[in-house]
Amino acid sequence: MSDVDLSTIEAAAVIDSRGSACPGPLLEAKKGIGKLKIGETMEVYSNDEGTRIDLKAWADKVGHGYLGYLEADGYDKHFITRNK
Repeated sequence: MSDVDLSTIEAAAVIDSRGSACPGPLLEAKKGIGKLKIGETMEVYSNDEGTRIDLKAWADKVGHGYLGYLEADGYDKHFITRNK
């Protein structure tokens, strides 16, 4: 995780996968990251609890930066930076 204040991040893209069960949020994130420029950050909205584990594991595996998540009103906002 990162020491960045997640509430100050201005995401280049937002993926809204609320209501989608695993592996939906992960698949949406995989599609979305390819549309970003290197160094840009996307925000992924999800209310699937497994996404907390899945997105970090995927980002670590493929070399992107998982910055963490913020709890919102009934869902999480995950932040991932494209590193390659």
